[in-house]
Amino acid sequence: MSDAVMSIGIGVLVLLILLFAAVRIVPEYERGVIFRLGRVIGAKGPGLFFIIPVVDRMVRVSLRTVTMDIPPQDVITRDNVTVRVNAVTYFNVLEPVRSVVSIEDHRKGTSEIAQTTLRSVLGQVDLDELLIKRDEINQQLQKIIDEVTNPWGVKVTLVEIKHVELPESMRRAMAAQAQAERERRAKVIHAHGEFEAAETLARAAVLLEAHPAAMQLRVLSTMAEVSAERNSTLIFPLPMEILRLVDTLSGNGRRSAA
Repeated sequence: MSDAVMSIGIGVLVLLILLFAAVRIVPEYERGVIFRLGRVIGAKGPGLFFIIPVVDRMVRVSLRTVTMDIPPQDVITRDNVTVRVNAVTYFNVLEPVRSVVSIEDHRKGTSEIAQTTLRSVLGQVDLDELLIKRDEINQQLQKIIDEVTNPWGVKVTLVEIKHVELPESMRRAMAAQAQAERERRAKVIHAHGEFEAAETLARAAVLLEAHPAAMQLRVLSTMAEVSAERNSTLIFPLPMEILRLVDTLSGNGRRSAA
């Protein structure tokens, strides 16, 4: 009787072990790729499902978006400037079976192809393009990397250049160039102001010459402004007609003497 009970107990224990080995629970963001005797039979999940112990083997694959930093790369641009660039790439698995069967490690493969593509693309652009047209370069990087990872069942959704580190000599040259540009703009603005002021004064002179009474009012206004200051300055307004008469007489005198 004791042998029978022991046998039953061993049988129940074996069944429990097999049941435990057969039960698999996969969360919503994962899939289980099933291999039966070495051959892939598909991906299962999410939720609860069963596999055949010993015969089946399951590989978990995450479907969540992965954020991966691309290590800093030393790049020589098309205009022979050495810069150090780092970036970040976002990707996720769309086809779990292909991500397991087509490549040994899709994360490592995506990281390596992102590094080589970053050096290749940035080597074909000038430094000014790298600094100004960063959005276009990001789109180009994303397209190239996605075309390579597509056979692996991996979708690259975004590639962003994070930081461009310039040599110290290049930073000083760019700072000097920016300073010179600001000085040039300041001089141009000052010249435009002088030109507009000269135009306004010329129009005012023509207007005052056409209206002598306005000129007299302007003289009186100036005298009031000067007299408001407590000083010993004396002002004798002299009509412009007298100055013109003196100039005419002096000119006639010089011609007579000649």
